[in-house]
Amino acid sequence: MKFKRIAIDTSKHVFTLHGVDEQDRPVLRRELKRSQMESFFGKQPPTEVVLEACGCSHYWGRLLSKLGHRVRLIPPQYVKPFVKRAKNDRNDAEAISEAASRPTMPSVAVKTVDQQADVIILKHREMLVSQRTQAINALRGHAAEFGVVAAKGTVNVTALVAVLAADPTIPDTAKAMFEQMAQHIDALDQRVAALEGELAALHKANPVSQLLAEIPGVGPVSAITMALTVEPGHFASGRHFAAWLGLTPKEHSTGGKQRMGKISKAGNERLRQLLVVGATSVVRFAKPGSKSALAWLLQLVERKPRKLAAVALANKNARIIWAMMSRGEAYRRQPVAA
Repeated sequence: MKFKRIAIDTSKHVFTLHGVDEQDRPVLRRELKRSQMESFFGKQPPTEVVLEACGCSHYWGRLLSKLGHRVRLIPPQYVKPFVKRAKNDRNDAEAISEAASRPTMPSVAVKTVDQQADVIILKHREMLVSQRTQAINALRGHAAEFGVVAAKGTVNVTALVAVLAADPTIPDTAKAMFEQMAQHIDALDQRVAALEGELAALHKANPVSQLLAEIPGVGPVSAITMALTVEPGHFASGRHFAAWLGLTPKEHSTGGKQRMGKISKAGNERLRQLLVVGATSVVRFAKPGSKSALAWLLQLVERKPRKLAAVALANKNARIIWAMMSRGEAYRRQPVAA
């Protein structure tokens, strides 16, 4: 039987299928085990197969594409409104099919094996940095229990450990634990440094990343992250890209009155964080006559809070990044304030 569309609700072991005919009538409702997926779709004529976008869906997208099917990945937040009352696997699969039937429904590009492999370096570094921050906070918290307070930051850990080791009022048991915590933080430092070396090598070998690093507020880590995770052809314009990052304001307009609010924060959190942090650094050090002192930015800082100016710069940088990636152009520096 030929299907117009087959939607799949994925899981670790059981996959729920929902197929419709040319009139969008349900004609297939069944569950398959993981081992049955390839053989089942290998017997089907080429059709549209739809999944919710997630890490595993890219693997299935590549596999099903090799079998001749047209694969679409739908963002989960766009599928949720189509789920009927009770949530179960069959209703989820039907909701995916309903969402895919909408002609304006956006989809996510299927990532290649190399793209997913390189992104693991970024994600693993983020995890180690988070663990290091957690370990440092634990060390500072335990030190405060003995009346020793230190400044924040990785660079202050060595001095803090030295103070704790020299304090005669701290029991030996606590000192031994502090030493173990310091060794753990040092090991995390070394692993983070090793991954940053790998990212630096990727950055030097990636021409797109090299171009993006010329933008004020976009460093090597931000540049290689954008180059590895962003597909510019998937966005109609720079504003669409900025909206995907959650850098555009929420709108609550009615009756012909336009009401714009704060940024939506509805998109890619990691990329938005990188852009905002980089923009904050530019705003912090921007002075008349400096290399990064954009005329419009200094005027904005005079009228608005610095955080708002940083978000505005992050939004502008997002649009610049899209334009550079989609057209392959180098960064054109803007007029600097006198």
